[in-house]
Amino acid sequence: MRLVFAGTPEVAVPSLDALLASRHEVVAVVTRPDAPAGRGRKLAPSPVADRAAEAGIETLKPAKVRDEEFLDRLRALEPDACPVVAYGALVPPVALGVPRVGWVNLHFSLLPAWRGAAPVQHSLLAGDDVTGASTFLLEAGLDTGPVFGTLTETVRPTDTSGDLLGRLSTAGAGLLVATLDAIEDGTAVAVPQADEGVSLAPKLEVDDARVRWQEPAFAVDRRVRACTPAPGAWSTLRGERVRLGPVRPLPDAPALSPGELAVDRSGARVGTATVPVALGEVRPAGKRAMAAADWLRGLRPAAGERFE
Repeated sequence: MRLVFAGTPEVAVPSLDALLASRHEVVAVVTRPDAPAGRGRKLAPSPVADRAAEAGIETLKPAKVRDEEFLDRLRALEPDACPVVAYGALVPPVALGVPRVGWVNLHFSLLPAWRGAAPVQHSLLAGDDVTGASTFLLEAGLDTGPVFGTLTETVRPTDTSGDLLGRLSTAGAGLLVATLDAIEDGTAVAVPQADEGVSLAPKLEVDDARVRWQEPAFAVDRRVRACTPAPGAWSTLRGERVRLGPVRPLPDAPALSPGELAVDRSGARVGTATVPVALGEVRPAGKRAMAAADWLRGLRPAAGERFE
């Protein structure tokens, strides 16, 4: 089939690579416009745009999918299908009808669970033991279309959203190719999503990543892992924001009040509503990442001092 692939971040690149190696023909790529990146905040192409350039594929970067110039070009390409992975913008009905068999989305959850922009982060926040990926036919609703196929992935105790997305993006690439193969062969069956078990996964904002030390240790652990690497878990000390790497609950450590700091030869600890957690790596404002114990020893926190 003739494909126009839509995707933007790094997690979409394995799917593009898998499609390039498949029996299908990727005739163009659709991605988000160049965006500020790095310390200099200079405009830079998306990871998918970079990979398309390496492969010599036409790349379209519409400001809006409903732009007439983009729609005219999409129609001219005559795609049979438009596979989508984390494109980052809604596809309006006027564009949904362009490809012959529709837009086939790879979504990183077991639908109808975690519909939305941040399914993996919300899965970790909720403490799911198992998650997965689904391919489905895109329609006007938010991730509501009928499902072609799924795969499951066990959530490991120390998984960050980056870890889990990495595995799902690799496994999901194979699922997407298999789905498109089945569509071409006429063996694909799109099954309507169940009405039960629906949950939403909106994008996590910076405030969602602020650690709530009044929560139990298991909830603190989940929040930090869910927000790693983005948007980045954080707390404040002495009026300065500090980025936090993954933590580890310490059931046998001496008790500390929520947010209270302690450091000794065994490392750095912070109190929660239950047991303390061990701090691993931190990144103080304007500084590089460093071991939390080294950071705290340099600060010499007063007795009872705590994250704000």
